[in-house]
Amino acid sequence: MDAMGTDEGHRRTKQPLSAALAGPYGHPFHPMLVTVPIGAWVSSLVLDVGSHLVGDGAGLADAARWLIAIGVIGALAAGAVGFLDFLTIPPHTGAHRTAVTHLSVNLSVIVLFAVNWLWRIGDTGPTAAGQIVLSAVGLAALGVSGWLGGRLAYHFGVRVARESDQASGFTEKRS
Repeated sequence: MDAMGTDEGHRRTKQPLSAALAGPYGHPFHPMLVTVPIGAWVSSLVLDVGSHLVGDGAGLADAARWLIAIGVIGALAAGAVGFLDFLTIPPHTGAHRTAVTHLSVNLSVIVLFAVNWLWRIGDTGPTAAGQIVLSAVGLAALGVSGWLGGRLAYHFGVRVARESDQASGFTEKRS
């Protein structure tokens, strides 16, 4: 049992720390914002591989570099909003331990992609094999982090509407 009592701690994780910054009750911004880095980084890997399949892959490699930068910026925004959600989780709980791991993996992924971006500055031609491997490792780690984020939302219910509110959507109404 946490310091506030299990029920109070669980209720606290449903509400945003700041609705203006983290999203209103039942509509957190973090899950929406994570689509930017995920999409950018997956697309960058596709373009990196494509840079080896076309005659002059420099254009695709350049586009991949831009997508990595967009992903890093998007991840920082998603992380800032996610951190506000993290602050609502009572310490010394399973949800908090999972959130710390989720946050740590995400910070590692951001650093990895930032290093990958820096490594590419000034490159011409197809993407180097090491850079592709670094992106693949980053995406694998991002998959682990996504699984942890899903556990926070779907198992622990962090920033998910209360079950009583959810149940109203399954009440049969006859006209």
